[in-house]
Amino acid sequence: MRLLVIGGTRFVGRHIVAAALAAGHEVTLFHRGGAGEPFPAADHRHGDRDADLSALADGTWDATVDVCAYVPRQVRALGDTLGLATGRGGRYVLVSSISAYADVDRPGITEDAPLAVLDDEDAEEVTAATYGGLKALCEYAAVEAFGPQTLVVRPTYVVGPHDPTGRWTSWVRRFARGGEVLAAGPRDQPVQVVDARDLAGFVVRLVESGASGAVHVAGPRPPWSLEDLLDQTRAAVAPAGTTITWVDPGFAVDEGVTPSDLPLWHGGEVDWVGAVDPSAALARGLVHRPLAESAHDVLAAADVTPLVAGVGLTAEREAGLLARWHERGGSGPGREA
Repeated sequence: MRLLVIGGTRFVGRHIVAAALAAGHEVTLFHRGGAGEPFPAADHRHGDRDADLSALADGTWDATVDVCAYVPRQVRALGDTLGLATGRGGRYVLVSSISAYADVDRPGITEDAPLAVLDDEDAEEVTAATYGGLKALCEYAAVEAFGPQTLVVRPTYVVGPHDPTGRWTSWVRRFARGGEVLAAGPRDQPVQVVDARDLAGFVVRLVESGASGAVHVAGPRPPWSLEDLLDQTRAAVAPAGTTITWVDPGFAVDEGVTPSDLPLWHGGEVDWVGAVDPSAALARGLVHRPLAESAHDVLAAADVTPLVAGVGLTAEREAGLLARWHERGGSGPGREA
C-alpha cells in the first residue's frame, strides 16, 4: 500500500512509519523537517500544515494517517487537498484521543459514548479545557471531509521510547534511581496506557484491513489503577529496596503538587475516562506487550529522549515533601513504606 503520514518523525507518528515500512508499504511523510528525516527509505515532503500544503499537490495514496491534527481547520484544509473532492488521500485515519469523550461517570464506556462539546466551536487554543472538545470536532470534520470510510483511533496515554511528554518516562526514570518514591492517592485512580509501538502496529493492521469507524486503544481492561501501574513499573526497573510512599491527595494539593509534578495523577480526582472498554480493539487484533518491556526500552532510549522540563518532581522537592509527610505522622489513606 501507499501510505501518507501527516507528521511521522516524532513519537506516535515515528512508530507508525516504522511499522508501515516494516510491513513493506511505501510511505510518504509530510512534515516540517525540523526533527530531521529518520526514515531514508520514505519519501519526505516538507511543509507547514497550517500554512502551506503545496508539497502534497502531486501524488495519490491508499490511505492518509494523520497524527497531528488538533483543530478542525487543519482537517478541513487537508480534506480540500486530499479528501472527497479529489480522492487522492484514500482512506483517512485520524489519531484522536479518549479525551474526545464527554465527561465520563462510569467505567467501561464503549466507542459509542457521547463526545465532548465545546462552548466555542471556533476556539483554536489547545488547552487542558479545550483539547478533548477540539479532538471531537476534528473527528466530525474528518467524516465531512473524507467520508464515512474514515477511521478514527482514540488512544489513551501513549508510552514507550521517544515519548516527548515525559509522563510515564519520568516515573520509569525515577524508579530506576531507587529509594523512597512519593505518589499521591487515590491509589485506585483508573489509568490505562498503550505502548506507542503496539498502537502503531495496530493502526497499520487496521489500514490494511480497510477498517472504518471509531476504536479506542487502551489497556489493560478495567479495573486497573495508578497503583497497579506504579507497582509494575517499580517491579520492572527499580533496584531492590525501592519503596512507594502514598500520600493523601489533600496533603499533595496543599503542598502545591500538580499533575505535572506527578504525571498521570489527576489531582486526587477520579476520572473514569481512564477505564474504557478495550474489547473492540482487542477483538480487532490489538496486542499489548508487557509493561516491563516498555519500561526497559524507555530506559534504553534515555540517551536520545531528553528530560522534559517541568515534568516530575526534582529530587530535592520530593525529599522535602516526604519529610513533611512523615513529620505529620503520615496520616491518611495509602501510606506505604
